Amino acid sequence: MDFTPILTAVIPVVIIGVICAAVLVVASKVMAVKEDERFPAVRDCLPGANCGACGFAGCDGYAKALCENPGTPANLCIPGADGVARQLSEVLGVEFEDVAEQVAVVHCAGDCNFTEDKVDYSGMQSCAAAKLMYGGKGSCTYGCLGLGDCAEACPQDAICIENGIAHVNTRKCIGCGICAKKCPNRLITLVNDVERVVVTCSNKDKGAQTRKVCKNGCIGCRKCVKACPNGAITVADNCAVIDYDKCTDCPDFGACARSCTTGCIMISDLSGIHRVK
Repeated sequence: MDFTPILTAVIPVVIIGVICAAVLVVASKVMAVKEDERFPAVRDCLPGANCGACGFAGCDGYAKALCENPGTPANLCIPGADGVARQLSEVLGVEFEDVAEQVAVVHCAGDCNFTEDKVDYSGMQSCAAAKLMYGGKGSCTYGCLGLGDCAEACPQDAICIENGIAHVNTRKCIGCGICAKKCPNRLITLVNDVERVVVTCSNKDKGAQTRKVCKNGCIGCRKCVKACPNGAITVADNCAVIDYDKCTDCPDFGACARSCTTGCIMISDLSGIHRVK
């Protein structure tokens, strides 16, 4: 039997395969991206929440930035707090810097006692879905939709839906901010857990309209602005806003809350999980 035709077909394929393998080996050596030897140790320090609170694309992105960019602060991991910052400073050989621990705050207090539903919603039990149906079931289109997208997303079980709106248990909150990203009405923000004054309204309508849909809504009367001795409160889009950089060492603490006509400015202990032992 003559094997010449078979060999004629096989030999070129084998030669091409050997050449391609050699090229791949050379390419893997020449084009290889060297990984910083510290990366595994740095990555192990991070909690793995992948929340993006540090400003990078997850824990891997932050770890890479710490290794490759010497100027990247080692105290940006809010969920990890001071414990992680201290580990990172030791691994990277940099000075330890304190972390500004934060907690999530819901800027809505329009529960069933203060507002009513405008429709009987029976669709998908999701805030994102309800938002598409005339802005949700509530009479206040700026308010909490109350279907728990934030609670479902919270990795710490720190959020519950009570009396129609979301409530954050700051004692469990690690400040990852995942809930804030899930809220379609953007009612949840992160604030430093040393703060004690919160505006629990996000309605941007004029006072008369706000009053019609929620008895606890901000009516933009500006009494809080006048009461604040530090100029820390302004009214933007008909709703009070606190500048926490100015809300410090208040000589008349709580004056803003006491002056609030509707009670939407509240005083509360927001101490988070990292400060409450």
